[in-house]
Amino acid sequence: MSCRILLSLRSSRIAITKLKSITNSQFSTILFNRLPVSSISGHRNLHSHSSELGNSLIDPSLKIHLNDNAVHQNDYEDETTNEFLSRFAWIMRKKVKEVYPECDKSTVDGMLVLIVERVVSEMEKGGGGAEKPVFDSVDFSEDLWKTVWEVSNKVLVDMNKERKKEKMKSFLQCDEVKEMCRFAGEVGIRGNLLRELRFKWAREKMEEHEFYEDLEKLRKEGQVIEEGIKHESDTETDVGVCVDGNIEEKGENKVVGLPKRKGKLKFKIYGLDLSDPKWEQVADRIHEAGEVLWPKEAKPITGKCKQVTERILALKEEDGDDSLLTLLAEWIELLQPARVDWFNLLERLKNQNSPLYFKVAEKVLTEDSFQTNISDYSRLIDMYAKENRIDDTERMLEKMNENGIQPDTSIASVLVHMYSKIGNLEGAEEAFKILSSHGFQPDSKVYNSMIIAYINAGEPTKGETLMRQMETRDIQPTKEIYMALLRYYSQCGDFDRASRTSTSMQFAGHQQTLETCTLLIEAAAAAVDCHVEKVSSNFDHMVQLGHKPNDRCAAAMIRAYERTNSLDKALDLLLTLEKDGFEPGVATYSVLMEWMAKMQLVDETEQILNKIALLGEAPPFRVQVSLCDMYARTKMERKALQTLGVLIARKDELRERQFERIITGLISGGFLRDAQRMHEIMESQGFKASGLLISALKSGDLPCSMR
Repeated sequence: MSCRILLSLRSSRIAITKLKSITNSQFSTILFNRLPVSSISGHRNLHSHSSELGNSLIDPSLKIHLNDNAVHQNDYEDETTNEFLSRFAWIMRKKVKEVYPECDKSTVDGMLVLIVERVVSEMEKGGGGAEKPVFDSVDFSEDLWKTVWEVSNKVLVDMNKERKKEKMKSFLQCDEVKEMCRFAGEVGIRGNLLRELRFKWAREKMEEHEFYEDLEKLRKEGQVIEEGIKHESDTETDVGVCVDGNIEEKGENKVVGLPKRKGKLKFKIYGLDLSDPKWEQVADRIHEAGEVLWPKEAKPITGKCKQVTERILALKEEDGDDSLLTLLAEWIELLQPARVDWFNLLERLKNQNSPLYFKVAEKVLTEDSFQTNISDYSRLIDMYAKENRIDDTERMLEKMNENGIQPDTSIASVLVHMYSKIGNLEGAEEAFKILSSHGFQPDSKVYNSMIIAYINAGEPTKGETLMRQMETRDIQPTKEIYMALLRYYSQCGDFDRASRTSTSMQFAGHQQTLETCTLLIEAAAAAVDCHVEKVSSNFDHMVQLGHKPNDRCAAAMIRAYERTNSLDKALDLLLTLEKDGFEPGVATYSVLMEWMAKMQLVDETEQILNKIALLGEAPPFRVQVSLCDMYARTKMERKALQTLGVLIARKDELRERQFERIITGLISGGFLRDAQRMHEIMESQGFKASGLLISALKSGDLPCSMR
């Protein structure tokens, strides 16, 4: 059946009778072949998400391809009209069935055809855009027209929503929104918040795009109006008036406008002449820097390249370097990677804790596509330094020097921390000089590492010099630095400097703790000119501050009493402390045992040794020296040789004074052969014996001053 038959059947009952014999698909085809597709008045900007025709009498979501060669609707307006009518017919079918439930399908189809034809005719007249339709038709009732306009408006709203939804999808994938999402991900935004921000940015971009589209339309409309006005004015000026046989012009075509500008445009802001060509170069450099800071996304890895990538990630350290290099060469050939692709591969290796990460990271530095810069070396050196891989760190520094790249401030800071940690003072000083040569002002962490390095190397005065340098630069030394200095002076027995350091700590706002008080007491007790009064006053000051004496404080006090041989005061102190709930520990028992060993009180010494064993801790190494000296002087050969064997096994821990004490005790007990052997071990360790000790070894008898 053709379109002409439908035209002849309009507004008649014969249409319904004849249309009953037509199938649903025929109605759909006839309907859309019949429709004169011109426009939907007031809704020309409706967007259709599909270029295929919809079945008007069935679900519009079910799209079919028409094989009729006569149907070629490629125009945008055709697609919009078809979409509108498809949705309209779908909704109207439901409403017609609700009103006429007794009618069969073909009858309903006939009704729909008549309704759609009338809607199309109203659209062609421009009725589709009217806000208040006039219900003067004899064909349809007023209620039917109301239903038609309600359905039409609903369809237009739905189509507009779909158009915006499809448009939103394109803006969600635009480069600017992706770039902002990538930045948000880097600063730690994840999950629902990132999703909301992405939709918000896409919506803003869409609104901005629509705003400029409206402006462009207004501009074009204005141009059309101006051209019309200009055409009318040209027509008027061309018309003349005949006066006495002479034709006079009615008016003159005057052009009113701004004078033509001469010279170059100059634009200044805050005194800068931005019209200078050099700013073009600055803009280009900023753009290039932006590309470095915001690199492009990594290439998608698919197919064979994906298989090679998985094989690289699955490699193990025992597979060897040859397998890794072969796979990397194949991966490079397949992907042609850029810098961002290399970073993507390294990140995946790092996340898997692959042992090959460092090998690939070093291999990447030699690749041209990676565009290696000094920050890449700095990153790798920092990772090596944190894992205390000194050899690898120095090897990377040599590579940098071979490639003509000098260490920057970040690398120098890493080296200062690393060398100070391992006690390499020369390396730390060299790295610190690099910082100074670059004009870099070291921060508190760099100063802290350097001062600790000087203290560990036995040069605290240089550390104090750096502390004064910090104060001149308004950098407050940390408590860790003060404690390191205080601990060093306490071990050396330098009470004056320890006291000065403690005072500086208090001025810096660090209150005295139990640890600082203990270190001061130990410094006073270990001083060469030990004064019991100083030790006792510091002990009393600690108690006044509210700190309970610990094992180290009691040991330091007993050591001070030992220097003056005041055993009764030491015992009184222990009894007083025990009344307050103090329990002696290894440190206190060790000092008491050394004191008993010097007095050659074997039974008392062994009793204290048993108490240390009951505590479940091993006595300090220096206790073995006292035991060997005591057993040798009391001529207890078996025990003396037993403790001597322990000392020889740990000879690397012995100091010069301890060697001399052991040898002196052996000579005093008559163990000359063992004394000679210890003297040889002493010299092999790099220590030289005093003249009196050498004479005693030769004579086999100790002088009075050494007894």
